Amino acid sequence: MLADRERLLGDGHPGTLITRANLAVSYQYAGRTGEAVGLLERVLADRERLLGDGHPDTLTARANLAVSYGHAGRNGEAGGLLEWVLADRERLLGGSHPDVLTTRANLAVLYGHAGRTGEAVGLLERVLADRERLLGDGHPDVLTTRYNLASSYWQDGRTAEAVGLLERAVRDGERLLGADHPTTLTIRAGLASARRRQAERGGSAG
Repeated sequence: MLADRERLLGDGHPGTLITRANLAVSYQYAGRTGEAVGLLERVLADRERLLGDGHPDTLTARANLAVSYGHAGRNGEAGGLLEWVLADRERLLGGSHPDVLTTRANLAVLYGHAGRTGEAVGLLERVLADRERLLGDGHPDVLTTRYNLASSYWQDGRTAEAVGLLERAVRDGERLLGADHPTTLTIRAGLASARRRQAERGGSAG
């Protein structure tokens, strides 16, 4: 389909760019990260040229490329792009827009991978507070954020806080998704690991 659209519509047509971006996502899911990165770099360059740096479609392309960079282990480049996207989205959409919260959460994950745990914790605490306020305790995005924050607490040595959040996340996962849902099982495994660490440290809060 991409070859046909390139031939019939041209490289810079919106339909061609959308098809190229969708193909990149498919490559990402298939583990073909290098090919995904190459396509997304091309999409971003075209959207910057055709739409400008601040257009919402350009910001989406930049965010998607950052995620692919993260999958490729290029965390420094991914973080730089997401910091840029976050600043632009906060300016254009406000601090509590869903796209802003998603960008902030993704940036926190990258910070965690880069060992910038304190910054990751700060971002995730803010995302969790905003999502609880906007979506309510029972929303799946709140559950995911609570789990990610607990993981950051654990990475930061704040084991007791991690355990507390994970216990709540397990209860919510069982209630919202079911006891055998993959997300619930992942959270339960995280809780078991955190409890073992807490026991090894004699219950210290860290």
